[in-house]
Amino acid sequence: MQEKDLFKLIHMIDKINNENIVRFTKAFPYPLGISPILVLSDLKTNGVQKQVDLADKLGYTKGAMTNIATKLLDLGLAEKVFDETDRRVIQLRITPAGKKALLEAQAIGQSLFMQHFEALNEEEIKQYFKIQEKLLKHMKDQK
Repeated sequence: MQEKDLFKLIHMIDKINNENIVRFTKAFPYPLGISPILVLSDLKTNGVQKQVDLADKLGYTKGAMTNIATKLLDLGLAEKVFDETDRRVIQLRITPAGKKALLEAQAIGQSLFMQHFEALNEEEIKQYFKIQEKLLKHMKDQK
């Protein structure tokens, strides 16, 4: 692939990602981006966790994780859990409101992607899926 074509492809991917973010942000009733939603998802899936463990697992700095946790706590989407044996250890747990917000985020995301893929026919969707699988495998093989 020529460098010019590669940059055009990268630019198009950025435009699609940005459009998805704008549409999601308009539809989602909480002042949150994708990072706090990923934290909520991990808390729902894996249960109570320390902020430092979440940061390491999701690839966030400790400072970024502190900001994310503060937002989630302020909105009542997560709560602090203190370790009974060591009160200095503070963990996060998703609240019922957090589970509701996560379900809303997932429903909005699914709806947006359904709209997104309406533009493709069945064969194009199969091709797109194979390309995405190939790219993901390549990325994982490079680790």
